Amino acid sequence: MGEPFAVALQLSTVDLVFLLSDYVTILVSLAIAYIACRGYSRNDSRPMLYIAAGFVLAFGGPGGIFLVSLVVPLPSVVVGGITQFTEVVGMLAILYGFLKPVRT
Repeated sequence: MGEPFAVALQLSTVDLVFLLSDYVTILVSLAIAYIACRGYSRNDSRPMLYIAAGFVLAFGGPGGIFLVSLVVPLPSVVVGGITQFTEVVGMLAILYGFLKPVRT
């Protein structure tokens, strides 16, 4: 088996449940982002585009970064910094999407 599977096999049951729940959260956030993208294209609502991008960055970004860190050996400080950066940028994009006035 590959290295990621070996790491997963070493996790306790509780840790494995938490890891799987993280990926359920990522899948749900990507579904929300997809719905927001559909809202953007259907209504030409620019704020929905920011909300969709924010969900992808805030929730999908950390999961993707974690997967990359399994393949590419990166220091945990770098992984943590990049993860925190994508989460903050994503949350700011969501906030901007909610506060941006809609132009008609």
